[in-house]
Parts: sequence; structure tokens; C-alpha cells
Amino acid sequence: MLTRKQLDLLKFIDKRLQADGVPPSFDEMKEALDLRSKSGIHRLITALEERGFIRRLPHRARAIEILKMPDGSDRGGFTPRVIDGDAPPPPPGNALPVEAVHAMELPVMGRIAAGTPIEAISQVSHNVAVPGSMLAGRGHHYALEVKGDSMIDAGINDGDVVVIREQTTAENGEIVVALVEGHEATLKRFRRKGEMIALEAANPAYETRVLPSDKVKVQGRLVGLIRNY
Repeated sequence: MLTRKQLDLLKFIDKRLQADGVPPSFDEMKEALDLRSKSGIHRLITALEERGFIRRLPHRARAIEILKMPDGSDRGGFTPRVIDGDAPPPPPGNALPVEAVHAMELPVMGRIAAGTPIEAISQVSHNVAVPGSMLAGRGHHYALEVKGDSMIDAGINDGDVVVIREQTTAENGEIVVALVEGHEATLKRFRRKGEMIALEAANPAYETRVLPSDKVKVQGRLVGLIRNY
């Protein structure tokens, strides 16, 4: 016994095979039976296969063979034509070949505080490979491991590795490595207000630090981020 939906699907597949020589796609089956998702078609196909009405040929796209119909007529012996309806389309004629990603090794200069400032960065802990496209122009670059969550609203999480371009100046709004009073290093958003420097967190739990400009030295600007999961 077949349900109404199973019978309707079997008849639809048989009709298309007789007319075109190829079975319909799952999208066409879904539309013909007025179903909301292809998962319902999968269940109907499985039921028809379990009851011996159809056979799916493995490792072929849209290859279904009808073995019998409810009226007892035998459909065995049909060899469906396989079409690549689910295969990815060929690349466009003007497509360029994908080039290998150029990577560079950068030194990881310890940790940088995205929270309470820590001691200034002074030595290399290890190296990390970063895409060459991440490096902003010429100049020296280095990496730092983020400690803390004060920049979380800027998408910088505890444990991330930030890529820094070494420089001593910054524009308002840029995220920088700032050396505070010669011994504390922190990662914050930079804003100059007259003779004062504001180091803004990207987390409402942390207050903005406002310091005289001679107490803050920019050591680099954020140009990239590597996330560890």
C-alpha cells in the first residue's frame, strides 16, 4: 500500500522518465507535490525504495530507476540517463586561476592588554603566519596575543592574535597599541583632544582613559586579526 503522496510522486517520476528519459530533480518533485521542503521528498523517495517500487543508483546525480508500478506493470530494465544537475557550474570564460595565498611569518611579541594595561612588550614569544594581503603597505609588522575583553565590541576577543603595523602616529578612531607612561601597553581606540589623548575601550564595562599627550606613545596600528577557535 502506498500513501497518496507516495503514489503521486511515483506517477510523476514515471511520467517524466517516459517523456524525457531522465528523472525530475528534487526541486521539481517538491513543486509538483506542493511540499514546503525537499526533506519531505527525501522521505517519500526512501519509502518508495523500501517498498521496492524504485531503486536509486549510487554515486550518480538524479539517477532513479522505477522497478514496478502499483498496477503490477514491470518497469525493470530501464537505464536512466545521468545528468549533472547538482554539479557545480563550469567557471565563466573570463575567470582567472586562483593563486596560492602568500603568507608571511611575523613575530608574536607577547601579549597586549585589551583591559587593564600590562607591562610593555619587549620580547618575541613565537612566530605566526599571516596572509600577505593583511599587511598594510610597507613597514615593519608584528603580532600580539590579546588578553582581556575591553575591545570585544570591536570584534576583538580574548585570545585573538592582532597584526600590528609599527608606527608612532595615529588618526582619530584607529585602534592602536599605546604605551602608557613608559611601562604599560594596551590596545585601545585612539582619539586626540587638544593636548590630551583619549584611549577608548570597545566595552561599556571599561572607562575611557584620558591622559596628557606626553604620557602616551603610539607603538603601532591594528591592521589585521587572527581568530583562534
